[in-house]
Amino acid sequence: MESALHVSTTVLRGNKIEIETPGLKEGEPVDVFVFLAESGQSPRSSALEIIESLHGHRLFSTVEEVDRYLRQEREAWDR
Repeated sequence: MESALHVSTTVLRGNKIEIETPGLKEGEPVDVFVFLAESGQSPRSSALEIIESLHGHRLFSTVEEVDRYLRQEREAWDR
């Protein structure tokens, strides 16, 4: 007997999944893994990926530039 079986199904009302496996015996223990099918939608990007994609729109390029800007702002407050 095969050690793996691939079955495609659809989630039913009430978030239930039903599969039929004619090759298995009633009462036989099995492990079930559920993988979400590819939806065809574009993959979601993380916040970091979105920020990194905006290279041309960043105000600062380095941490040093941020520190320099903040220092200048703080000094302006003291005047």
